[in-house]
Amino acid sequence: MLFLIKGLIYADEIESRLKSIKLPKGFKIQIFAKNIETAREVSVSPSGTVFVGTKNGKVYALKDTNDDYKADKVYVIADGLDMPVGVVFYNGDLYVSEIGRIIKFNDIEKKLGNPPSPIIINDTFPKDKWHGWKFIKIGTDKKIYVPVGAPCNVCLKDDVRYATIMRMNLDGTKLEIFAQGIRNTVGFDWHPLTGELWFTDNGRDRMGDNIPPDELNLAPKKGMHFGFPYIHGNNILDPDFGKLKNINKFVKPIIELGPHVAALGMRFYTGNMFPVEYKNQIFIAEHGSWNRTVPIGYRITLVKVENNKALSYDIFAEGWLDKNGKAWGRPVDIELLPDGSILVSDDKANVIYRIYYEN
Repeated sequence: MLFLIKGLIYADEIESRLKSIKLPKGFKIQIFAKNIETAREVSVSPSGTVFVGTKNGKVYALKDTNDDYKADKVYVIADGLDMPVGVVFYNGDLYVSEIGRIIKFNDIEKKLGNPPSPIIINDTFPKDKWHGWKFIKIGTDKKIYVPVGAPCNVCLKDDVRYATIMRMNLDGTKLEIFAQGIRNTVGFDWHPLTGELWFTDNGRDRMGDNIPPDELNLAPKKGMHFGFPYIHGNNILDPDFGKLKNINKFVKPIIELGPHVAALGMRFYTGNMFPVEYKNQIFIAEHGSWNRTVPIGYRITLVKVENNKALSYDIFAEGWLDKNGKAWGRPVDIELLPDGSILVSDDKANVIYRIYYEN
């Protein structure tokens, strides 16, 4: 039996639930860390320290000191922050997103037990709560990429920063819009061979159970517009805004994902543990629908790509949604460990999973 207290699941009960997760042959799943409430974005240092952002104000650092692939030391880097969901470790420093600003903890791995006060990198972002939390990542151009979601289900705002991906220098200067027409991206990565930006985007609500789809997009250069709020997916005109623009100028998705699956974190697989057919392919954490009549998502999917085209879109891991349509877990983000296994955060079960492969 799965016990709940105020909507939270006892960590010890998650272990038994893992038996319900279906994976391809040879793959296995285990718990890397428990009791990480509202775990969101994950970033791993070259030495293996795992940083986790959350929605509850805390930022964690996790250490596996005895090489058993389970975190045995948990540090709270910060508390009381404003939805610090985004974390990215780079050159010894930890960058953290809040609603309205990006901050940095210098030389963090040497100070896990006594973290320093953060430095404000940029505090000029909008402060809307709706789609205001921010997945962040540092690109191949060594700039910080920061999304600014639409502060609504669907709308047009005079402030051109909304519904964009922005970027800036590591010190917060030269903030600019990189891509537009993006309702809300909570996951992006750069192709390991081309260096081009790929990202997920969540479709709008209240157009029915089956439209619009979520999207996987490619932005190889600055200045592209991906259609929001005028068009959704490949050709679904918005009932309110669809007649306001020539839709032919907008960039279409590489592939339409499931409707309302809430595609969040995505990662190109660059490790060497998994079979060769997974190399440089895309894993997506689908957080799951919140108001669809029949729930969908609550899984990890795999998109195989070649020459900037999607070849397939398949389920890689599922089982967080039970037969009665009740979810006990919601995957959020995906990150690689140095050994080539992947970590998956879950902000409902409050854990970090490790998925690995054994012949």
